[in-house]
Amino acid sequence: MIPEPPRALDLDKLFAARLYAARVRPYLATALFALHTVESRLVPTMAVDRHWRCYVAPAFVDRTPVEELAGVWVHEVSHLLRDHHGRSDRVARERGLTGPGERLRMNIAADCEINDDAFGDGLVRPEGAVQPPALGLPEGELMEDYLRRFTLGPLTQGLVWLDCGSGADGLDRAWELGPDGAHGLSAQERDAVRYRVAQGISGRPGTAPAGWRRWAEQAFHPPQPWRELLGAAVRSAASGAGAGEDYSYGRPSRRSAGVPGAVLPSLRRRPPRVAVVIDTSGSVSDAELGSALLEVAAISRAVGGRRDQVTVLPCDAAARVVHPLCRAEGIPLLGGGGTDLRTGFAKALATQPRPDVIVVLTDGQTPWPARRPPCRTVVGLFPRQRSAASWDEDDPDHVPDSPPGWARVVDIGPA
Repeated sequence: MIPEPPRALDLDKLFAARLYAARVRPYLATALFALHTVESRLVPTMAVDRHWRCYVAPAFVDRTPVEELAGVWVHEVSHLLRDHHGRSDRVARERGLTGPGERLRMNIAADCEINDDAFGDGLVRPEGAVQPPALGLPEGELMEDYLRRFTLGPLTQGLVWLDCGSGADGLDRAWELGPDGAHGLSAQERDAVRYRVAQGISGRPGTAPAGWRRWAEQAFHPPQPWRELLGAAVRSAASGAGAGEDYSYGRPSRRSAGVPGAVLPSLRRRPPRVAVVIDTSGSVSDAELGSALLEVAAISRAVGGRRDQVTVLPCDAAARVVHPLCRAEGIPLLGGGGTDLRTGFAKALATQPRPDVIVVLTDGQTPWPARRPPCRTVVGLFPRQRSAASWDEDDPDHVPDSPPGWARVVDIGPA
């Protein structure tokens, strides 16, 4: 008996499902129609790569109702809009996660972020869609949060088939067309799609779930890569005109050749001196103090690894002992009272030799010096989810001053 040839992909059914998805989720229409479909018998259902191609198994389309296919369309394009591939790569680097098992965890965590509020209101949940409660997880969190909350085990044994492609977890597949394949979107085209979708969500308040509204807000106001910005700000401040220059006979000047019999010193740039003032008041949490010590280590790397050139000064309402940086974890961050970082500035400037750069790590609940210090200043602000009329420890109606204009300000986000 001659076997029947494999059936071709039913494009009419597949595109009818996409149109259905666009009708029930109109703010996603731009992204849905930006995807280029690729027939593939190597994917279990549907999958996307980081270049905005959608790989579709013909057998899956044949057996799945149009309404469920619409939900899969929305699910897959959500991975790309939310940059799960880029975020997975960053998490893998930062946490040292390697191997296919960890990438499967990232795929599951990304699915949990999407599926907790994706369905309903006209969109059918596809069979087998992973939802956080099935894994004993809360709803409404991000992929990075879910990754910390579960490991592969009995609850995930039924998900080993899951494969949404490199668009979900950042790991390239052998069956993907890759960066040089046809019909991929450029980085500029991908950004344009995200921007138009974010516009659609923001322009129709109340029609999108909370997760999509949060995403759209971040698309218009993306979080700063604060660790890189902090390091760059410190390096820029330390290398400013007049900072750290001195003459040395350790290496003669090249101009000595023009003055026979004389040895001229060369102008050398010594490593910059950095004073780090850490806010230890009661409004700063223990977790933020721990983060501050991590930033001290990062600051020492930003100035070439010269820990002997970095000092740390804990400060609440009064400045405390100035600590040389030998090991950041050994520095006692004492405090817990009110906040007045003006004393920290004064103490830092009184140290000898005087610093070239002052770095302040604070939540901003402090008065600032009335005059610009005689050195560069970088302020790292811990996040505060409060209204503009924020509080301090003694006056709940107090509105804190913003950091002064002469300081380079970097918002410190989650690690």
